[in-house]
Amino acid sequence: MKILVTGGAGFIGSNFVRYMLARYPDVNVVNFDALTYAGNLENLQDLETDPRHVFVRGNIAAMEDVESLFRSHAFDAVVNFAAESHVDRSLHMGADVFIQTNVAGVQMLMDAVRMNGVGRFMQVSTDEVYGSLGEQGRFSESSPIQPNNPYAATKAAADLMVRAACRSHGLDAVITRCSNNFGPYQFPEKLIPLMIANAMEDKPLPVYGDGQHVRDWIFVTDHCAAIDCVLRNGKTGMIYNVGGDHDIPNLDVVRGILRCLGKPETLIRYVEDRPGHDRRYAIDASRIKRELGWKPVYDFEPALSRTVEWYVANRKWWERIRTGVYREYYEQLYRGRLESGEDGDAS
Repeated sequence: MKILVTGGAGFIGSNFVRYMLARYPDVNVVNFDALTYAGNLENLQDLETDPRHVFVRGNIAAMEDVESLFRSHAFDAVVNFAAESHVDRSLHMGADVFIQTNVAGVQMLMDAVRMNGVGRFMQVSTDEVYGSLGEQGRFSESSPIQPNNPYAATKAAADLMVRAACRSHGLDAVITRCSNNFGPYQFPEKLIPLMIANAMEDKPLPVYGDGQHVRDWIFVTDHCAAIDCVLRNGKTGMIYNVGGDHDIPNLDVVRGILRCLGKPETLIRYVEDRPGHDRRYAIDASRIKRELGWKPVYDFEPALSRTVEWYVANRKWWERIRTGVYREYYEQLYRGRLESGEDGDAS
C-alpha cells in the first residue's frame, strides 16, 4: 500500500508517518510538505534511512507541484494533514494563506485524486469547525458548522468541498474532526509545548482571559490510530469525530504542566483574551467507537507527563525552533539532495 501523506513534516503528520511505518511493514509513504514555518524535517530524522519513506518538498496549493507529484507516483490513498493551522496567525496575519492552503489546496488534491484514480481521499479536519459549545453537550457529526475564526472557517470550507466532491463526482472520501492534540514534535507556539518550554526557562506562562476555556485533549498517538482506522474502514462520505474523552479548562492543563516540572503557579500570567475565542469544545466520538471499534487508550495525566518528559529530553529540538536554527537543517539537507541529484521523486 502506497500512501501520500501531505503535511507529513508537521506535528500530527510526522507522528502519523512514523505510526504507519512502524505498524505496517507493507506500507510505503510519500511525504509531501512545503516546509513552511511549522514543517520540520528534524521531526523525521529517524526515518532518513528508511526506504519506505520518501520526502518530496512541495505545496498542495501549487498546481505544478501537485501535478509533478502525481506524475511521479501511483497512490492507493491520500491523507491530507497539510494546513495553515494556528488561530492567532489567522487573526493577526491575514487569512489569505489560510484560504490558499486550506481551501484551494484541498481542491487541487481532490482533482488530482480523481484524475489519477486514487482509491481514497482522507481529509483531516478539526472540531473547531463546529464553533463553541455552551456549558453542556458535545459536538456530534450532525452539529451545525459555525466557525468563529478565519482558520476554522477555511477548514469548514474544505470539509464542504470534500462533501461536494463525494456527492457530485463520486469521490471515495472520508473526513475526521479531532479535538486538541498533544504529544512529541508539536510546534512550540501551541499551548502545551509553549507552556512546557516557558516553564523550563522560568518565563511567564501566558493564559488567555480567565483560563477557563475548555478543550477536549487527545494524545497524538490515539489520533493517529483513529486516522488509520477511518482510512481503512470508514464509510465513503462519512464524517467521524475523534476525541480523547477528557475536556478540561486550559488553566488546569497549565497547572498540570507546572506540577510535572516542579515549577510554581506564580509563573502564570493572565493576558487579554483573543478575538472570537471559543469558550468550550467537547467531542462526541460515539460513531467511530460504535461503527469502527476505535477508542482512545492513553489517559490524559500520564500522557501529559510523558509529553513533558519528551520536551525535557529533547530541549535542543524546541530551542532550535524558537531561535529559527532548525530551518538551516532542512535547507542544507534539501539543497544537498538537489545537488546530489536526489529530488525526492523516486518511487
